[in-house]
Amino acid sequence: MLVLNAVAVLGGLTLALASLLVLANRTLWVAEDPRIDLVEAMLPHANCGACGKPGCRPFAEALVAGEGSPGQCSVSTDAGHARIAAFLGVAVGAVEKRVARLACAGGSNVARQHARYSGTASCRAAAQVAGGGKGCFWGCLGLGDCAAACNFDAIGMNAHDLPVVDEARCTACGDCVVACPKDLFSIHAASHRLWVACRSLEAGDALLADCRVACTACGRCAADAPALIAMRDNLPVVDYGGAPATRAPIERCPTGAIVWLDPVAGPLHGAAAAPIIRQGALPLAPT
Repeated sequence: MLVLNAVAVLGGLTLALASLLVLANRTLWVAEDPRIDLVEAMLPHANCGACGKPGCRPFAEALVAGEGSPGQCSVSTDAGHARIAAFLGVAVGAVEKRVARLACAGGSNVARQHARYSGTASCRAAAQVAGGGKGCFWGCLGLGDCAAACNFDAIGMNAHDLPVVDEARCTACGDCVVACPKDLFSIHAASHRLWVACRSLEAGDALLADCRVACTACGRCAADAPALIAMRDNLPVVDYGGAPATRAPIERCPTGAIVWLDPVAGPLHGAAAAPIIRQGALPLAPT
């Protein structure tokens, strides 16, 4: 008898709770705009976050709500943008292309190793062992974590174990920014052509023993373009929102640490920069 009473009580409680859930669902349910599913289907499903949303579904919801423009999707094509814009009856929206930039030019032919790392082929793993063994503590370790993290094949490693970003493929998703243990990647507007390819916080010509293209904090670039560049923590900092960028700051840089990124020719150095002739890797630094 006690068992039957218990079953009856539990059954009644279950029925009551189920009824409350059904009532709450009917009362609080909000109809979802069916256009969201259709817009999501038109998106590339990369879920990269470059649009500023955590994935394609939230971006589709924002577009339907009028809180964004199709052009914000850096992975989709122009035709894809136009298709979504036509469906929603909105403008495509002009969004400047953004790309990942690497603040290091210290490939194996110009930057020395003080120790040879042996272990898991990963920058993050190497960085845990005395910083990776590179003479410049801030320098790229060259083991390709950034390239492995890029889902768009926008990063390749060159002959000197240095990452090279293909701007045409780059979607500014930021995966390389997260993957690099040295914090060498950042996302910039593609129009930012004046670039400081160094992150060393030290100063002086003694740095050149470990990296021939290191910034020595000489300050010549800032002196030649004071409205555009300021020295901070022994590094030039470019004010991209200030005066229009020109090539003037790169001309007197003695190491080529500040460059002009030409979309076709690649990094261009100033007249004072010493030419890089060596193609092979430098030997380990003497101990």
